[in-house]
Amino acid sequence: MPGKVLEMNPILAGIDDVAIDASGRFKYILCKVYQDGAKDECKLIIRGTAQAEFHADIYDHLDSSLEDIGLTCECLGGGKIEHNAEAKTINVFGLSQGYGKADHTIAVRLLREKYPNYNSISCSDD
Repeated sequence: MPGKVLEMNPILAGIDDVAIDASGRFKYILCKVYQDGAKDECKLIIRGTAQAEFHADIYDHLDSSLEDIGLTCECLGGGKIEHNAEAKTINVFGLSQGYGKADHTIAVRLLREKYPNYNSISCSDD
């Protein structure tokens, strides 16, 4: 994992690690977020929504919202998420044509932290 999160940095600490749709099948991206000029102080986050036609749409929205608070993001790849809130399951798979395949194991780790009571959070290379 690149860099490290310093809990002392309130701006980075205030960014949610995970922001995805409550249910459904949708695109997601994995990004590294850092304060301008301080790449060694970073955190990894995922964003996903069915509202986005392309992975770049998710990135553009995230990038503009982070710029407003002095943060920069780099997209490390993408994929898809199938989220079934009723069954409490999440599956991470696929890739982004524009950004390449995200490290789904990182996405799964972040999702498990966000949804500790879920029955299954997994990834596949499908």
